[in-house]
Amino acid sequence: MKGSFRRSDDAVSEMVDFGIVLSLIILAMAIVIVGAVPLLEHMQETQHTKNIRQGFEILALNINKVVLDMAPSQSVELKMQGGSLSVTGDSSIELIVKEWNYSATPPSFEPRYFEKQMRTIEYSSGGTLISYENAGVWAKYHGENAVMVSQPGFIFENNVLIIPIITLFGTTSASGKGIERVTADGGKKTIHNYENVSQVNLTLTSDFYKAWERYLHETMHMQIARVDTSNNTVYAYRNYQENIDLFIIDSPMDVRID
Repeated sequence: MKGSFRRSDDAVSEMVDFGIVLSLIILAMAIVIVGAVPLLEHMQETQHTKNIRQGFEILALNINKVVLDMAPSQSVELKMQGGSLSVTGDSSIELIVKEWNYSATPPSFEPRYFEKQMRTIEYSSGGTLISYENAGVWAKYHGENAVMVSQPGFIFENNVLIIPIITLFGTTSASGKGIERVTADGGKKTIHNYENVSQVNLTLTSDFYKAWERYLHETMHMQIARVDTSNNTVYAYRNYQENIDLFIIDSPMDVRID
């Protein structure tokens, strides 16, 4: 009888031990799941953002072929995975150029004005925003400052400054998880040439103005006069010790999303 009680106590003890081990296993699994799911979702989001960013870099390379007259039209496919894609925005650029006029009496520097709207091809998903704007690719991640993904293609060499200005026309948009095609058709291009330029003043309004500010200052070596954060506008200028030639490539583009 006494042995039976002992065996009974041992059995209860084993059941308690098993219950404790099982509880610990369940708790460990719960901790792993709770920690792993957000991590997995973050990894998936990071990979998706990387894929979209690479897709926009390819899009920029192809659309810029139209700007450079290497192709009349270009199409690029982008995998959406839950985001939205649209042709949108009201970004703009304004140039005031001091050009030496030899025919004036007496010869003097005269201001020349040029202003255009740009707009963007924009992908938005959660807190991520990636856009093609004026030949470059720009991004914002979860409210952080804008960054430049690929350069807009301003060129300054041998006292020649080339500024492409691309105006995007179109209002189409798409959203979901499928594959969307972005098609850009080139319009009538105009090249504006200003000779003997001593100063270029640039005003640029864009959601990515902070990234534009860094590009204009660090890459194009322009001075930043001021930044208007309330209107997303950067004011920059550069004086040239030797007069330069300025070429503005005014390139309209019809864009649709299918």
